[in-house]
Amino acid sequence: MTQLLSDIANRQSAAREVMARLGVASVNSGASAGDWIEQPAGGEIASYNPSDGSELGRVLLAAEEDYDEVLWRATHTFERWRLLPAPKRGEIARELGDELRRAKDDLGTLVTLETGKILAEGKGEVQEMIDVADFAVGLSRQLYGLTMHSERPGHRMYEQWHPLGAVGVISAFNFPVAVWSWNALIALVCGDTVVWKPSLKTPLTAIAVQHICNRVLGRHGWNGVLNLVIGQDDVVGDRLLHDRRVPLISATGSCRMGHIVAQAVAGRLGRTLLELGGNNGVIVTDDADPDLVVRAVLFGAAGTAGQRCTSIRRLFLQKGVAGAITEKLIAAYKQVRVGDPLDPATLMGPLIDGNAVENMMRGLRAIREQGGEVLTGGGRLNTGAGYFVEPTLVKAHPHMAILKEEIFAPILYLIEFDSLDEAIGWHNDVPQGLSSAIFTTNLISAETFLSARGSDCGIANVNIGTSGAEIGGAFGGEKETGGGRESGSDSWKAYMRRQTVTVNWSRDLPLAQGIKFEL
Repeated sequence: MTQLLSDIANRQSAAREVMARLGVASVNSGASAGDWIEQPAGGEIASYNPSDGSELGRVLLAAEEDYDEVLWRATHTFERWRLLPAPKRGEIARELGDELRRAKDDLGTLVTLETGKILAEGKGEVQEMIDVADFAVGLSRQLYGLTMHSERPGHRMYEQWHPLGAVGVISAFNFPVAVWSWNALIALVCGDTVVWKPSLKTPLTAIAVQHICNRVLGRHGWNGVLNLVIGQDDVVGDRLLHDRRVPLISATGSCRMGHIVAQAVAGRLGRTLLELGGNNGVIVTDDADPDLVVRAVLFGAAGTAGQRCTSIRRLFLQKGVAGAITEKLIAAYKQVRVGDPLDPATLMGPLIDGNAVENMMRGLRAIREQGGEVLTGGGRLNTGAGYFVEPTLVKAHPHMAILKEEIFAPILYLIEFDSLDEAIGWHNDVPQGLSSAIFTTNLISAETFLSARGSDCGIANVNIGTSGAEIGGAFGGEKETGGGRESGSDSWKAYMRRQTVTVNWSRDLPLAQGIKFEL
């Protein structure tokens, strides 16, 4: 394990410098609609560095009246914003991307300080925001509708797409800024305004992003397009879910949280876009390249300390290759450098907080009770105030009940199988359905996995892991993962309403289906 910085005061000083460059003061207002609310009335929370437990800053939270002020600004700004031509909205997205380029190093460092993910991943998350901004610029000229042939002479049919309104975005701690961009930058070019409720575990990165948005939007007189409101779930969160002024809620989080969001929003006949838990499996056949497998699995399972919704949780190994790959993985896991995420040599940082550590330890106790064998790892690391654990490999049998649960930690189950059909059956036998992969050099095996009787997930890969999705493809999953799709492809349609149009350019009035209704 790498040596953690011993001087916490120096770390705090470095954090303050980064936040100052990003415009984040030590105490910040928790709500913004272009202009910061100086004294929101929802109390105060602290943001902590999970590497050493030090306090990074304190944030004032929004109360109900602060939320209402932000929503008022968002809904009234929408009335004008929706009329701005989409390519002009795309120019705003371009400027946001340029601002993010300039802020990449500092914002990426702040992501690392607040989440504990290694610096390469922190900066990579900001690069993902930049990529989404570039995608949104092109999308602003491609919000296409279809034309259809009418059965009635002298009639023309087509469909067009209009903005929805003020869209609510609820994000999670593990990707505190990238997931916001998947939603906000796409919604922005679609003509929507956005109200963002970030995780209370990562408020400072949200405030930094809002400062960037305010600079760009303020230059063009568009304060109120992208808005931030930070508050407790039972105050701001509950109000957002039940607010009829918000036609769409895009929420990222656990399956448990998704049930709450879906029921609340459906109760008012609103729309939801849900990105919930993943319990991702990888199938490895006897003909796979073992070195490729080990490299992909190491990143997919231990990256972000197993705190990705796309982290590899279950590894199905065909018996002919299981022994060799297990040995390679054990050796690789023992070499994972756990420690200070700002150190370039570190491969795995801490879990987000003490509760995450306790959840992992409870999960390991259940694993052992159900017959699982810990092959390596499984312990806490004595680092003082930091929340560090060992990446863990578990030899499991396919019918352990805990395999159906998602433990948000670096635990990887190794399960041996005989036939591909058997492995696919076990792979699909979980409530979640986000990401999946197969490693094979056999075309028939690959295509079987990708067929209708193969993976039941929203993402299916061949010879790459389950993490690291590119922004050009629609991201999301099936079953209890929620069914939502964000970012690329035609995901933009979630942020707009479809309108079917028929124009009669004749002097007659024929009815569809040949109906006659004449006096």
